[in-house]
Amino acid sequence: MSESELEWLDLGEVPYLEAAAQMDTWVRERREGLIADRLALLTHPAVITYGARTPRHELPVQTDIPLVEVDRGGQATYHGPGQLMGYLVLDLRQRGPGDIVRWLEQGLISALDSLGLRTVRRDTPTKAQSLVGVWTLEHKKVASIGMRIRGGVTSHGFALNIAPDLAAFSAFTACGLPEVAMTSIAEMTAAMGKPTPTEEAVRAAVAAALGAA
Repeated sequence: MSESELEWLDLGEVPYLEAAAQMDTWVRERREGLIADRLALLTHPAVITYGARTPRHELPVQTDIPLVEVDRGGQATYHGPGQLMGYLVLDLRQRGPGDIVRWLEQGLISALDSLGLRTVRRDTPTKAQSLVGVWTLEHKKVASIGMRIRGGVTSHGFALNIAPDLAAFSAFTACGLPEVAMTSIAEMTAAMGKPTPTEEAVRAAVAAALGAA
């Protein structure tokens, strides 16, 4: 993808539905040329989101965590404290052709590399099994990606696990992958005998890797 101005907003903790409504407004404003391309970094109170095509057997049978159907790509996933959310509102008509998902994967990989963590992207073997996201060398998933493009403008984005409660992912089929093992930056650094980077350091690394200012 070509480079262009990318505005970085730090929003703190925002309830999911409130953030989704704000994102819809940004998409409309971007389409009308009222704002620049935008990266919003934030966290959510605990919530499980899922797309319209998510099979019902992949959702939790019993959980105290709210379930919310969303209009992005991807299957069911968890958002909550300790996880960095990134919503991207980009006008692809101005940025030029490019694979936005692969660009985002590489950006997150570069951000984690700057923090001393080696991660990779994986090729998706079939349409029925998506390996989109960022993975450790042991094929544990540390970041999930689910985006939507409408009218040439993107919405939604990524969820990067810094230090969330990973047990929350065991209540349902995460990302449509029954055997997926989720991990976090905290778990990765602990295995290396290193301290976990602060959330502020992770936010800054992600923003810098994606070219946001």
